[in-house]
Amino acid sequence: MNRIIFTAIALIVALSSCQSPKVSVSGRFVGSDADMVYLEYASALEQTIIDSVKLGEEGNFALKVENATVTPSLYYVIYNNERIPLLLMQGDNVKVSAAGNIVRNYKIEGSEESELLREFHQEYVSGVVKLRGIISKIAAGNLSEQEQKSLTEEYTKNYLEIKRKQMNFIVSHKENIAAVYALHQRLPNDSYLFNGDSDVVYYRTVAEAIESKYPESHYLPILRSQIARMTAQSSLLSQAKQVNFPEIKMPNMYGQEIALSSLSGKVILLHFWSAAIGNGNAVNADLKDIYNRYKEQGFEIYQVAIDTSKSTWINAIQEQQLPWISVSDMKGEASTSLGEYNVQRLPANFLIDREGNIVAKDITGDKLESEIKKLI
Repeated sequence: MNRIIFTAIALIVALSSCQSPKVSVSGRFVGSDADMVYLEYASALEQTIIDSVKLGEEGNFALKVENATVTPSLYYVIYNNERIPLLLMQGDNVKVSAAGNIVRNYKIEGSEESELLREFHQEYVSGVVKLRGIISKIAAGNLSEQEQKSLTEEYTKNYLEIKRKQMNFIVSHKENIAAVYALHQRLPNDSYLFNGDSDVVYYRTVAEAIESKYPESHYLPILRSQIARMTAQSSLLSQAKQVNFPEIKMPNMYGQEIALSSLSGKVILLHFWSAAIGNGNAVNADLKDIYNRYKEQGFEIYQVAIDTSKSTWINAIQEQQLPWISVSDMKGEASTSLGEYNVQRLPANFLIDREGNIVAKDITGDKLESEIKKLI
């Protein structure tokens, strides 16, 4: 008998702990002639209207989500061409109300994540509106120098204040999906959250906290992917050197990609030729003498073959025993490197100093050696 009672109690507890996959969103909007309210689901790739309803006589409405996720997902209530962001999960029963300008005045009940999102969103939108107002004044023209300076200072002050609050919100609520939303908001003309290089720190902070609180969140894989991309980009930029010449990156005869910029800090002779044409053989012989004299002092040759036959090119390298860096994209006259350097005939060369400046073009023999001596 006792076993039956305990089994029944356990069943009741289990059933009561199961969240309904449905979500209800109801409320009241007043102060506008618009009469339709829409509920939109926002995924990473698209937005989909999942429900709509006409306002009642007193502005009441009720919307629903049939199959909500077990962790918060982003939705929008759309009314009078304005959008209220919500973070909804299974079992939520949310109430939204507003009068007049709904984005600035709306209130939320029944969802902690949505309430946090409201806290950020309303202040952020107000800031964006203020910045756009200042931009409009500046763009209108007919301003004195002092007026323009004053507006610029006002813009900068407001911009930095909005950014400061955005960063504070992200760090203070890093374990909430509302912080994920805040991560992806950008002020007018901004590509980055903060300054690009340090953005990944904020993404990592949020991802680690979300993984602890919402390990099943479908935003986690997205965050991880963004972190991986930003880390790779940062690593690439840190390896890149500042140069004043167009970059070339082509494979050598073994298929290894070699970038021209990898030679930064050396005196470089960028040399274009064609093994198929054959008119560069004598030039190569002279270059070998110069190369052997100055290679130990920081001189390097980066030779680009404008060819389409790999066998012809490799045979030329081996027969002439060319000791420097030899590369080719095997595109012949279609090679983009010709356009980058405006090469009109072969052979052609460009002498680049240690700072990455092109200091001479198409020089050979004694003149080339004299210039290399100066640079070394």
